[in-house]
Amino acid sequence: MTVDTESKAELRVWREIVARFEAPSLPLSLRQIANTIIPYLALLCAMYFTLDISYWITLGLSIPAAGFLTRNFIIFHDCGHGSFFKSQKANRIVGFLTALLTFMPSYSWSHQHAAHHANAGDLDHRGDGDIWTVTVAEYLAMPLWKRICYRTYRNPFFLFGVAPVYLFFVHYRYWVSGNTRARWSAIRTNVALAGIVITAALTIGLEAYIMIQLPIMIIAGSAGVWLFYVQHQFENTYWSRHDEWSYVREAIDGSSFYRLPRLLQWFSGNIGFHHVHHLSPRIPNYNLQRCHESHPMFQRVKHVTLWASLKTAGYRLWDEENKRLVGFNHLKVARTPAVPPTV
Repeated sequence: MTVDTESKAELRVWREIVARFEAPSLPLSLRQIANTIIPYLALLCAMYFTLDISYWITLGLSIPAAGFLTRNFIIFHDCGHGSFFKSQKANRIVGFLTALLTFMPSYSWSHQHAAHHANAGDLDHRGDGDIWTVTVAEYLAMPLWKRICYRTYRNPFFLFGVAPVYLFFVHYRYWVSGNTRARWSAIRTNVALAGIVITAALTIGLEAYIMIQLPIMIIAGSAGVWLFYVQHQFENTYWSRHDEWSYVREAIDGSSFYRLPRLLQWFSGNIGFHHVHHLSPRIPNYNLQRCHESHPMFQRVKHVTLWASLKTAGYRLWDEENKRLVGFNHLKVARTPAVPPTV
């Protein structure tokens, strides 16, 4: 039996297991909107009123506000998968509004994210919504200028500091060439954002709006990129060439079970159960933990703790020979020619 046929057979089995968790619950979805959006808007108001007292208080409030904005992103993320409501019209409307709060074009991002789910872990189909990752051999074959670009990109300061600011304020203002729906998704978002900024400038003032919104976006953006990074960039993750690639193996072995403290798990919308999410993106975030706990297979998945996850920032290259992520220090070993054994 070929790998592809085997993957399809495995997938049919796991679909039966996850199917009962895929149905969204309208009460749970509405409750999640209420306990996310209302506190977020309330914190925005509180931040405005603290501007005349102390900006340090304002900055302090930006931390929980960023947490609620991250949770809001998960709602948008589920809407993009069509998993938050049974009604696809409701998913589109709520998806657009929640995406707008994060400065993101709903359809454009969700379209690219769907490609990530279809190709994650496939070495021959990299690039769609992924963290830029190259193999050791590919890195060694790069010209110097491209190595410098890659090292800059994979530097934690750039990846979790500069990149989120660029993504949310610049990158998402453009659209994918040739994709009409993506183009209009970006245009609608840009027009709506312009309306928000103009309204803020005419009411509370542009300076006040920037002082409130900017720190929230920086914190939430960095947290979001980190979550996306650690969900696939851990040492014994799964990457394979296309002819051997398995959807099921990528979900179970290539997507992390990020075991977070309860509060952080709540703010991140259970996205730490990423192995379950990649197996079935149709499962709403509030059902991911129950699905994980429903079958022994999921509980045998190796988990990554918050403390252990910090180590993943040092992984930069895929060692195709040993099937693991490695740091740049591994290049010394890769460059050293093997010494033939003595007789």
